[in-house]
Amino acid sequence: MFLLPTIFFIAVFIIYPICTSINLSFVKWNGVDAAKKFIGFGNWEELLRDVVFWRAVKNNFTIVILSICTQIPIGLFIAILMDIGGKRFKIFKTVYFFPMLMSSVAIGILFIYIYDPQFGLVTNFLNAVGLDSLVRDWLGDPGIALYSVIAVICWQYIPFYMVLFSAAMTSIPSELFEAAYIDGASRRHYYVGIVIPMLKGSVRTAAVLSLVGSLKYFDLIYVMTGGGPVDSTELMATYMYKNAFASFRMGYGSTVAVALFVIVTAFSLLVFSAIRKEEQG
Repeated sequence: MFLLPTIFFIAVFIIYPICTSINLSFVKWNGVDAAKKFIGFGNWEELLRDVVFWRAVKNNFTIVILSICTQIPIGLFIAILMDIGGKRFKIFKTVYFFPMLMSSVAIGILFIYIYDPQFGLVTNFLNAVGLDSLVRDWLGDPGIALYSVIAVICWQYIPFYMVLFSAAMTSIPSELFEAAYIDGASRRHYYVGIVIPMLKGSVRTAAVLSLVGSLKYFDLIYVMTGGGPVDSTELMATYMYKNAFASFRMGYGSTVAVALFVIVTAFSLLVFSAIRKEEQG
């Protein structure tokens, strides 16, 4: 009986929308008219041949790899620095967390101006230090636009992993540090040999969160580039939105949404399965 309210909201806000999206993936519908034309697997056949969709998939996995390889190590490094500093660095922990408190839309607009090739902060800095040859159209060059946005994503989410690892470090008994110090271990040996291995569970959790979040990413990309230029920053979520709500192809947009759901679920299950096997092994 106590679970009934939870089951009700899960059914209404999760299960029903998923089932509706699956049903819409088999029809041709503009999202406005009452009439829906059943076309079977027509949307899915188009999806398999859609070059833009597969480019979006590639971009999503690029974000996954670079996010995991950047956010988690830097977040762990900052957490260790905060732990070493103790209460003296408490103010820095608060300041470093500011990006997580900002709206993604506000961050996107802010970095559009920072990346401006004429008057932006990055361009002015490179000109000031004599590196004007490195100035680029950071959001307008298809070759670097995605990496420019990934840098902003990492800047926004590194504080989250810093707090995650800092919280995990508080559960490590102080007696371990005292014992290591008595045995002659340096601070570096303590963190490398004791702290980091004990944070293995938190690192796994962070990797899963980064994986799922990167595959579903939408807002910052949409604000900063809208998926351009030339689809170089297109993601599955932005491509789904454009088809469903901008091009009024609700059926095909639902197909992209279901494909996104399947990909995220499959990779999440694979990661959880690998983690479970490692823990049992």
